[in-house]
Amino acid sequence: MAMGSIRASDDDDLDDAPMSDINVTPMVDVMLVLLIIFMVAAPLMTTGVPVQLPKTAAPKVAQSKKPQEVTVDKDGNPSIAKEVFTMDSIVPRLREMAAADKDQVILVRGDRDVPYGKVMEVMGLVGQAGFTKVSLIAQSPGGAAPAAPAAPAGTAR
Repeated sequence: MAMGSIRASDDDDLDDAPMSDINVTPMVDVMLVLLIIFMVAAPLMTTGVPVQLPKTAAPKVAQSKKPQEVTVDKDGNPSIAKEVFTMDSIVPRLREMAAADKDQVILVRGDRDVPYGKVMEVMGLVGQAGFTKVSLIAQSPGGAAPAAPAAPAGTAR
């Protein structure tokens, strides 16, 4: 038996060639570390410049008031806070309210049996009184509580 080098095959000569593929594992590791660093550092960068704020005796800014509701009953009569009006008599009351606070949000609620035109007429009267933030209220599909305003707050047209 002769002692010599044993080669498995001639294909092993390819192992000596340089590797032509890019090893992306170190790049992925670096990118994940950078991602974590930015995720931790981002909230810290939004704090701003630290300052000592002065003290004041001024009252806090008032929170927005509860929206006022104008309801149109099944007979088509508008009402404000359970006080029923006619189409002509509601306008002076709405103008009084607008004189007190034009930025008040007015929510219009209409009975489902009232014609659409009647509800739109009431919305027009609210807009004529000087209010700029008028929205509609609808009942949620579940039925119990009123949903958020169905139309975005905006000018009545």
